[in-house]
Parts: sequence; C-alpha cells; structure tokens
Amino acid sequence: MRALARHRAPDPARSVFEIVITVVPLTLLWLLMWRSLELGYGISLLLAFPAAGFLVRLFMIQHDCGHGAFFRKRWSNDWVGRVIGVLTLTPYDFWRQTHALHHAGSGNLGRRGWGDVDTLTVREYLACSRFGRWRYRLYRHPVVLFGIGPTFLFLLQQRLPIGLMRNGLRPWVSAMATNVAIAVMSALLIWLIGLGPFLLVHLPITLIGASAGVWLFYVQHQFEHTYWRDDQNWDLHDAALQGSSHYELPGILRWFTANIGVHHVHHLCSRIPFYRLPFVLREHPELTKVGRLTLMQSLSCVRLALWDESQHRLVSFRECAARHGIA
Repeated sequence: MRALARHRAPDPARSVFEIVITVVPLTLLWLLMWRSLELGYGISLLLAFPAAGFLVRLFMIQHDCGHGAFFRKRWSNDWVGRVIGVLTLTPYDFWRQTHALHHAGSGNLGRRGWGDVDTLTVREYLACSRFGRWRYRLYRHPVVLFGIGPTFLFLLQQRLPIGLMRNGLRPWVSAMATNVAIAVMSALLIWLIGLGPFLLVHLPITLIGASAGVWLFYVQHQFEHTYWRDDQNWDLHDAALQGSSHYELPGILRWFTANIGVHHVHHLCSRIPFYRLPFVLREHPELTKVGRLTLMQSLSCVRLALWDESQHRLVSFRECAARHGIA
C-alpha cells in the first residue's frame, strides 16, 4: 500500500478529458439511436451496446469520484459524482457509503451484506431448510444475477436507501434528490421525443449497462480461489490482494470498463485514478499474475456459489451435493 501511494495524485486535466470522451459519444449514440428508430428498431438496438459501454465507463468515473480519486478537491469529486449518478440511476452519497463498507469488509465472513453478492458458506447452506436452499439457488441463477437482479437494483432498489437510517439523512437526501433529478430529466426527454421513443432508446442502454456492471462486480470477487475469512483471521491486505481478481480483458473492453479489472490494485489503494492503474502494473509486474482471470476463464465462475471453508475456495452446487450427499 505504501509503495502504491505515489500513484494516487489525480491529474485534473486528464480527468476532465476522460469525462468528455465518455459523455460526448454517449450523447451522440443516444441521439443516433433515436433518429434510427425510423429505419427499424434493429439498428437502434445494436447501437445500444456501445452506448451501454459508455454508460458503464461513466459509472466507473462516478466510482472513482466516490473514492476521492478523480479530482484533488472533495467537492469536485462529490458534485461530479452526484451529476453522473442521475445518468447511472445511482444515488451518489448513498452508494459511496455502502461501497466504503464493501471495501472495509471485503472477504470478511462476519461483515457480508454491504455492496457484495450474497455468498453462503457450505456449512450455512447445509444448515438451511429445503426452501432456504431453493431460494439461494434461485438467487444465484445467472438469469437472476445478471438479468432480473440488475434491473431490480438500478430501477427499484436504489431509489430508497434502505438500511442506512442510522447514518443520518444524507443517504436519504441523496436518493430523493437523485430521484427528482431522474424524474425531471426523463420528463423533459419524454416531452421532447415522446414516451415510446424514450423507452425504446433509454431502457435497453440502462438494462445492458446494468447487467454488464453487475457482471464486472461479480467476477472481481466471485472466482474459485478468492478470499474469505472469519473476522479473527481476516486481513485487509490479504483480502485486497487475494480476494479481488485481475480481470485481464481485451484492450477495447479495458477502455470501456476504465481498467476496473485491475481490481486487486484498486482494493490495495482505492485512491489511484483508473487511468493510472496500468502504470502500476508496468512498475510492479509481479502484480499482473496475482488473481489473474481471463475473459474465457471468467465464464466458468458462474457455476461457483458456495464458499468451502475446509478447502478455502468457491465450489458449485453440484460439487457440494456430491461431497455431502444432498439433493
């Protein structure tokens, strides 16, 4: 962590540039999708994929703002993050608090439930009733995790900051202010182009971007040899380095995801702006091999669902059933 600290200083000009080259193409693609509706919905739907890529990149900028990593001044990070939150449907102050809890307890079995994918240990799963096992299996099904789940999270769950009442009014003010801004933006666009065209353009961008974002978050921590420990044996440094993957994506996907795949370095030092993460890997090549996960390898992570404390790895339902003789 001390060795990486010198990479933390953001470059304000570079940060502004990154925002411009993300927002401008996203806006142009949105308008192009709207205009192409006259030619048939197929063209518009194809354009939704690159547009969703830019939306994911915008979320990653908001993510860096939440860590105080994108600008030198806190107010700059906060207000840029709040504005972006209207576009990503993510209340900035609410999300920043839950994400800070995720960083503070990632890989800690005693601090699950904040900003992570629900994960049971094999022992906990075996202790569940038949209905409890069925419910957990349903939750971990890919259609739910990467389809229904992201839709529920971004369209509904993030509209109310349930669970943060003890943290004061800020999360609620953040959520309600974001909701009002989303409503105003949507009403203006509907007034300009109509309800049907607005939904045909904006909804697929949002849903594709939400699913991609949840997938990225999933593979960053849900891989076979990840890190989970009880509270007494948990270590922040080990959790960052071993419990976060180095998701080695093709160049174009690294750009759209703003180097978030260098997640082990990000957890070691969250104040490093995303555009400096490749320099860290070049300066410390030993980090390139830690938790390395390729695009093809990541596909097999979908079947992993339970933390086996005896083997210190994630296992599938099938492997658990074969080992413990359950249905």
